[in-house]
Amino acid sequence: MPNHDMIWAQLIHLGYNFWSDRDPRPSGWNIEYVTAEPKMRCDRSLWDDLLRYYVECGINMAVIDVGEGVAYDSHPELAVEGTWKKQDLADELAKMREMGIEPVPKLNFSTAHDAWLGDYGRMIATKPYYDVCRDLIAELMELFDTPRLFHLGMDEENWSNQKHYDICVIRQHDLWWHDFLFLVGEVEKAGGRAWIWSDYVWEHPEPFFERMPKSVLQSNWYYGYDFNDELTGSRTYLDLEAHGYDQIPAGSNWTEPANFTKTVEFCTEHVAPERLHGFLQTVWKPTVEERRWRHFEAAAEVGRGRKWFENR
Repeated sequence: MPNHDMIWAQLIHLGYNFWSDRDPRPSGWNIEYVTAEPKMRCDRSLWDDLLRYYVECGINMAVIDVGEGVAYDSHPELAVEGTWKKQDLADELAKMREMGIEPVPKLNFSTAHDAWLGDYGRMIATKPYYDVCRDLIAELMELFDTPRLFHLGMDEENWSNQKHYDICVIRQHDLWWHDFLFLVGEVEKAGGRAWIWSDYVWEHPEPFFERMPKSVLQSNWYYGYDFNDELTGSRTYLDLEAHGYDQIPAGSNWTEPANFTKTVEFCTEHVAPERLHGFLQTVWKPTVEERRWRHFEAAAEVGRGRKWFENR
């Protein structure tokens, strides 16, 4: 993809039941909003204002983490209080396109982040599980009018990220690859390209580089300020480049607001232009008014990163 077609994306949450199945704070994990809730956490006032601000900042893609946020025809049982109707989301997608923002669907199928799947999240490797995954991917691909990309998540499926949950489920070895490639196949069958978080490679570099298809778009994520080949997070950008993978590096204002622009600078230097498809900003807060400033801070940083890239 040539540089003038660079993706400048921000992740926006429609649904937010992607973290823990219980309140982990009594266990010492004091991160706000992580507990799955039986109601939506998405304020339309902030959603509307954010889209307008995206345009101001030069953001040309919104990666929408849908989760429980839409009432699926195939699985209405996944809805919670306040879940959007499909037509509501369809109207928003049309509005985004008119504004010059490309909407891309995301469903996180990592077992560490699938509280939105309800009981199906405890049915891993069963026919009902594969059926619901197949149904939801197909339904969103249709609703989004065959988007060119579909983000499957697949991050943090390990013990350390689930030790506070009521149930810990970790796919390993051939089962992880079976399920991952099944999901990729469903996206490709529907006409899209699979996109994932790349952190599986941090703990499993050899099988990753042996078995990961080059067709899968990679988003390694690193949220620090220092970038060098001694840090796993930033070194992974170099490893992915060395093995010839297409990348959309991911930054965040999770810990360091300037991380995104630093990510742009580092990856522009170290990733070949033909494999650097763009950049993705993440906020990791629900789209709620009480965290409005975090979303706007993140979008503003995308604008700074894009300005640096285009004026370098």
